[in-house]
Amino acid sequence: MDSSLYIWKLISKKLAGEATDPELRELEQLTREHPEIEKLLEQATAFWQSEPQANIPDPEQAFLRHMKRMAEISERKSALENRIWINKSNGKESIYSFFNFGMLRNYFKVIYRNLYRFKTFSLINILGLAIGMASAILILLLVQNELSYDQFHENKDRIYMLLNRGMVNGKMEIFGSPALLATTLKKDYPQVEEVTRMNGTGPIVLSANGKQLEGRGVMVDSGFLKIFSYPFLRGNAEQALNSPRSIVLTESFAKKLFADGDAMGKLIKVDSNNHFIVTAILKDLPNNTEFNDLEYFLPWSYMKEVGWEKPGWNNYDNDIIVLLKKGVTEKMANERFRDVIKRNAPAQKKEAFVHPLAKWRLWSKFENGKIVGGRIESVRFFSLLAGFILLIACINYMNLSTARSAKRGKEVGIRKVVGAGRFSIVLRFLGESITVSFVSVFICLVIVQLGMKGFNWLTWNKLSVPYTSKYFWLFLTGFALLTGLIAGSYPAFYLSTFRPISVLKGAFRTSYHLVSVRKILVVLQFSFAITFIICTIIIYRQIEYGSKRDPGYNRDHLAFIYVKGDMNKKYSLIKDDLLKTAAVTEVTRSNSPVCYTWRGDDDYTWAGSKPDNKTWFGEFQIDNDFAETMGVKIISGRAIDTRLHPGDSAAALLNESAVKTMGFKDPIGQIVRKGNAGWVIVGVVKDFVSNSPLYSTQPMILQGPNNNFGAISFRLSNRNSLSANMSTVESIFKKYIPDYPIISGYVDEADVKKLEDERRTGVQSALFGGLAILISCMGLFALAAYTAESRIKEIGIRKVLGASVSGITLLLSKDFVKLVAISFLIASPVAWWLMHKWLQDYTYRVNIGWLVFAVTGVLSLVIAVATVCFQAIKAALSNPVVSLRAE
Repeated sequence: MDSSLYIWKLISKKLAGEATDPELRELEQLTREHPEIEKLLEQATAFWQSEPQANIPDPEQAFLRHMKRMAEISERKSALENRIWINKSNGKESIYSFFNFGMLRNYFKVIYRNLYRFKTFSLINILGLAIGMASAILILLLVQNELSYDQFHENKDRIYMLLNRGMVNGKMEIFGSPALLATTLKKDYPQVEEVTRMNGTGPIVLSANGKQLEGRGVMVDSGFLKIFSYPFLRGNAEQALNSPRSIVLTESFAKKLFADGDAMGKLIKVDSNNHFIVTAILKDLPNNTEFNDLEYFLPWSYMKEVGWEKPGWNNYDNDIIVLLKKGVTEKMANERFRDVIKRNAPAQKKEAFVHPLAKWRLWSKFENGKIVGGRIESVRFFSLLAGFILLIACINYMNLSTARSAKRGKEVGIRKVVGAGRFSIVLRFLGESITVSFVSVFICLVIVQLGMKGFNWLTWNKLSVPYTSKYFWLFLTGFALLTGLIAGSYPAFYLSTFRPISVLKGAFRTSYHLVSVRKILVVLQFSFAITFIICTIIIYRQIEYGSKRDPGYNRDHLAFIYVKGDMNKKYSLIKDDLLKTAAVTEVTRSNSPVCYTWRGDDDYTWAGSKPDNKTWFGEFQIDNDFAETMGVKIISGRAIDTRLHPGDSAAALLNESAVKTMGFKDPIGQIVRKGNAGWVIVGVVKDFVSNSPLYSTQPMILQGPNNNFGAISFRLSNRNSLSANMSTVESIFKKYIPDYPIISGYVDEADVKKLEDERRTGVQSALFGGLAILISCMGLFALAAYTAESRIKEIGIRKVLGASVSGITLLLSKDFVKLVAISFLIASPVAWWLMHKWLQDYTYRVNIGWLVFAVTGVLSLVIAVATVCFQAIKAALSNPVVSLRAE
């Protein structure tokens, strides 16, 4: 029997006088164990005694009647408890009333009136949230794009790149792979399902349908399109690159060559020498893939045909990608492939390992042969930055909302007097913040759209807003709701705690603790802003420092044109025609323009070199008149000139860094070897900057002419305009090479582009610094408004006692100057540490001086004072009669 039913039976028997002594003792024991029974027993006894005793029926009927009465008592008790709960909370009632259509319409009217009444505050709130949300959305789009790189491939967990480790200058460095390794893996290693080699095509011109285009392409094995899951518009992966005369285009590139985009089966002339048939067309490669800039694919056999493939085991210029069979793990592959090069070329000391596709984008930074990070650090930083910016925007909303606490307090007091519960008031304020959040979302989308182009330039990306995706709109809705709840939570719960009697009597006072919280938030905001200002100044100083570095050559009027077609064969004719004009004063050629180093090797030996200590040397193949045309200074020996010294095709020049590395006291006449080739050193040139000016000059070997030239350089005359001279030059090249577009460049412009990454970093820092300043000023404005409002009576009394406007303004402003000073003290060491760490990546770097911090400190104070003065002067000019009339 149920215990409660048994207790009721004992109580009924006792009231009816039918309970035995053991039953009475048992009931007494249960009463001691369960005190609530005693109260029920008293109520039952009262009901029993109120009935006429003479009407008591037989015991069984008495039991049933009292069971009915006990049930009625229980129901009354439950009803009483429910009424008490409803009177205490009013929660359900508030929810029902809030979601009533009439009440919702009333709430929106009140929200609109409040926003319209306080236009300045509303505008700052909406714009502040919109800017914060737009910044967060842009950054989150970037983060999402980075995290999704190459995640759409069907076999993404089995795709790896084969890399090699080896010692260079006492450090473990990472290299590509020899081309021979691909065939070895495919033939001798059953763990490999598919393999492909990959190498860039360089400046190849594709001609078709009367058009000549130079696109970004690669030469790959047929396995490439089997390994990766790029969608086909026409054709298939099995047959796309099987023929040595096949070519695969992307959809956009096909439309560039053929107006209707129907390129399938049509002929394309490659480099004006060979005809290829379009065997497949791919859909445009997505933005979130490592190969998103590729426009066409040629078979690897063309690499051999043009003589670019280096068959030796000592050439590590190629990328090799493998698709492992199912069940083969990364660890198993590393153990199996580790000594694959040593087995085939014992002289090579490289160790092979695999790098998974999932890490190509985010984990590509190696130190001493091991992965230590990469873009994942930027992803983490940007994720934190997005959250921080949005949080700061929400905090400013809180500050601005609670700054009007005195005015909104009376509204809350009146609502409570007429019967509104706290829950209802909380919902009202949350509804207001959510409404502001949704309005801000629409404005933020406009800001995102306007800023997308600049943001893409800033981050080297091609991002877009996925308006057609339902998930984006679901995210945006949730994003707006979350932002509204975060921004409105503190004001809602803070304002709903006001006691109506205190507010309506004018005895309401704000908490000093609340002011402390606001001050802390403003200090944090300004610390963030000042940090970015200092970083921005130092970054731009570093850029200026690098741009003013002596390049070691004369870049004035120095230009170049990339070699195409038969330019090398007709070089003598072109050079003679150029020098006959008044447009050009000097001409030479080399494997790359003087401002770039395209090649290098660590396989050089010389007298006294150690086989186990490899050193990387940059390589230039140069022709006659190189030093004279480029303005490179010969500091020892002579220049290379096959007209005076026919044997100079086997001669070489060293730069100062190479002489120092080799340890030569007198390098003239020394022999430097690489494999079976050797060069006699005939001169030494002063170090010149062929790569970024922010790094030390690498050792270089400038080899005599071997017909492996990639650029023709010339110095334009200063007697005519650059454009007129370049037009003359291009017409001469077009005369001899009519089937190729002429692609030219200026060395000074190329040098400027070398610092493009640093410039974009500087713009990012300036942008985030400006955003932080804007948000911080909003927070400071809120704190100034709050302070002026909370001290309005004090200001009135001071004015009555004779205080001047300037004195009151100074009184209200000095506290904020202290906050900015504290922010500066916090930000300065943080900024110094960040910039010191950043500058360590550069061997040619600026010194961080005290002037940067002084300028930043003064600038921060000026911005803060300008922000606060508006509210301070407004409060100082207020009429004391208005603020003191209630006293």
